[in-house]
Amino acid sequence: MKTLMLLLVAVSFTPQAHAASEEAANTAWLVLASVLVFFMQAGFALLESGMSRAKNAVNVMMKNYMDCCVGGIVFWLLGFGLMFGANLTGWYGMSHFAPNDGEPWDHTFLLFQMMFAATAATIASGAMAERTRYGAYLIGAVLISGVIYPIFGSWVWGGLYGGQGWLARLGFIDFAGSTVVHSIGAWCALAGILVLGPRLGRFAADGSPRLIPGHNLGLVALGGFILWVGWFGFNAGSNLEVSSSLGLIALNTHLAAVAGALGALLAQRSTASPVLLTTTVNGSIGGLVGITAGCASMAPGFALLSGLIAGFVVVYGMRLLDYLRLDDVVGAIPVHGFAGVWGTLAAGLFYQGDPFNWERVAVQALGAAAAFLWAFPLALVLYFLLARTMGLRVSTQHEQRGLDFAEHAEVGYPEFNLTQTFDTEQWSRRG
Repeated sequence: MKTLMLLLVAVSFTPQAHAASEEAANTAWLVLASVLVFFMQAGFALLESGMSRAKNAVNVMMKNYMDCCVGGIVFWLLGFGLMFGANLTGWYGMSHFAPNDGEPWDHTFLLFQMMFAATAATIASGAMAERTRYGAYLIGAVLISGVIYPIFGSWVWGGLYGGQGWLARLGFIDFAGSTVVHSIGAWCALAGILVLGPRLGRFAADGSPRLIPGHNLGLVALGGFILWVGWFGFNAGSNLEVSSSLGLIALNTHLAAVAGALGALLAQRSTASPVLLTTTVNGSIGGLVGITAGCASMAPGFALLSGLIAGFVVVYGMRLLDYLRLDDVVGAIPVHGFAGVWGTLAAGLFYQGDPFNWERVAVQALGAAAAFLWAFPLALVLYFLLARTMGLRVSTQHEQRGLDFAEHAEVGYPEFNLTQTFDTEQWSRRG
């Protein structure tokens, strides 16, 4: 018996057993991280719904729910191959479309990256809220998840099955996607709001902005907390393995988030404006976006500084949009676009062991510019074509009445609007 026990112990410490145990641990960690990133969809849904008016709450939730679903399918069919297939040219992948076979790790990695594609697509949802046709929005989400996001991603992260993206060859740093995920989503959102135009009553005749408050700030705060939790999976999961570096990545993520909220507070105080919950939550999310590129290659002090500056970037970015009469309902473009650019530059500026290397910063700037020049024009054409064909913006009557009823024949708060509740019941009986 003693001899048998010794043999079992010896077998358990063979290189093969150790490798199998390590693979199992890495798989378990990445599946958990995938769940956390998926949970971010709930955070986006709550935050965007809370910042919208009650008459559009169902519509916002439905967009977040379904862009994850349709985007996931198209990413499996097309996007994963374009992004991670054999990238022999440096521009796009050419294999592993609709993957159905493969090693266990291939399935795990596909699951994780599918959650990233959903995040990129859903960023446009909040910016375009309260005046966008539901069907047209979903078509846009499909093309973002299946083409726009994956092809740029192949430039940075591609070549899993051979080759390498052209930005990766230059040494571009984007560990978890400040540019690949967040800026790409934001530039698509910018194109969307340019084609749509502002909501009715958002700007006065002289161009001055009018506040259209969201209906539930409790949902905004809860959504912000959920996004914060999910971001630990977003950033630390991008390590793709269980290692001692996870602690630094998670610490930097948290420090940037708290500093982002502080930066937003200070930015609001610097102009004697009230400290708003919505703007403060956006500041913390901007801090999270700002650290996403450099969370694995930055000292904690610089992570805090990056988040603090991101908070200022978000606040002044929101004011810039107001000045330009661009109606971004939730502040997605400053949070994910402007803070994403800053975070990408910060990853080069504050690179641990070799900070302020201006050649590296130049590569970072090139990558940020390439993201805009790829995503924005393509999304602009996409939304323009949708507007000219099936229509992108709802009618004035539907916008005034609310998209919950107009697009879904439902209302999120039926006890608050008996007229719409009655109309919905009549519509159901007629159908």
